[in-house]
Amino acid sequence: MTLAAPIDPLPAGARGVYADDLVEVVRTREVPPGAVRTVSFAFWTDHDRVHLAHDLPPARIDNDLAGLVAAELFAPGWLEGSELFERLMTGLVVSSADDALTAWTLFYRNTLDRLAGLTHGSVPRAAVPPASDLVEGSLAGYAPVYAHAAGLIEPGSVLELGSCFGFFSLFAADRFDVTASDLSANTVRLLARVAPLLGRTIDTVICDAARVPRPSRSYDTVVALHLLEHLPVEHGVAVLREMQRLARRRVVVAVPFEDEPTAAYGHVRVFTSRTLVEMADASGWWWTVHEHHGGWLVLDRP
Repeated sequence: MTLAAPIDPLPAGARGVYADDLVEVVRTREVPPGAVRTVSFAFWTDHDRVHLAHDLPPARIDNDLAGLVAAELFAPGWLEGSELFERLMTGLVVSSADDALTAWTLFYRNTLDRLAGLTHGSVPRAAVPPASDLVEGSLAGYAPVYAHAAGLIEPGSVLELGSCFGFFSLFAADRFDVTASDLSANTVRLLARVAPLLGRTIDTVICDAARVPRPSRSYDTVVALHLLEHLPVEHGVAVLREMQRLARRRVVVAVPFEDEPTAAYGHVRVFTSRTLVEMADASGWWWTVHEHHGGWLVLDRP
């Protein structure tokens, strides 16, 4: 079987359509007979390709799409797999405007505006999704995590590992000297393109979180927010060691507490407070473990 090409978040000539080897996402109200309809989408399959149609307004193009896709398409069992999830998310954003960079700028701006409103308790009524949409992966779930993480960081330089879209790095960029890193080259390049359009200054690095091409003690604080649940145990141990190597002062780790790994988001393991305490004991640093919308491990260099 031929492997699908990597996701290209900035395809040329999108014009309301995103298409790759596995999915086609179209902004349209016209769908063929027999398509499966949900509240927000219609989809059908053609051989090995999933076709998704939507007519979402610009105000809905933010990271709450993740919760929407998970709740309407993956939780009922219609679709499965983290790669398919990521491609559909990309398609929904790219198809929301005639130009891909314009679409991503809208997506980022809406997301940051929503995060700011949720963090400060002043979300515009028109921007608040129905209560049923406030599921795992939604901005309402991530806003307190980001705010709490920012409160644990002391002034200085910050490296975020596994930054994905880079929302936390952008969120924190007005308070800290931030570097965002991720293994996905296209995602990091997208973040680097969009950040200046949003008036944010951040550095970016393409790397595995366990092998960061920077000298030891390069950053005052190193954070990994909801990264370790995506990694096998051995890889996670290597990432925590790398965080300790890179941090001059502090390491901050946040993980969700789940009964089972959420496959749609690519989770492969679960954590408990006891898991975090065992990780802390093995670190050799001063540490605290606490709960706040999930679990937190904070390490301080002795």
